[in-house]
Amino acid sequence: MVENVIILLIYIALLVGLVYLAIWVMGRLGIPIPPMLMNIVWIIVVLIVILLMWRALSPFIAGRGALFPR
Repeated sequence: MVENVIILLIYIALLVGLVYLAIWVMGRLGIPIPPMLMNIVWIIVVLIVILLMWRALSPFIAGRGALFPR
């Protein structure tokens, strides 16, 4: 369980870091990014994070993990 949470946090940090780096590079290159597009990108990132959390933690929530053994 703890290992899954740590790996999940690493994935989330990498995902957010990559998106932020891509946005920063585009800004440095002079590519204008409309505010609405920025909102859409961050919403997609949040949805991906929710999916990652669901896949990593669903066995423990459903009762098949070490927290709630049958």
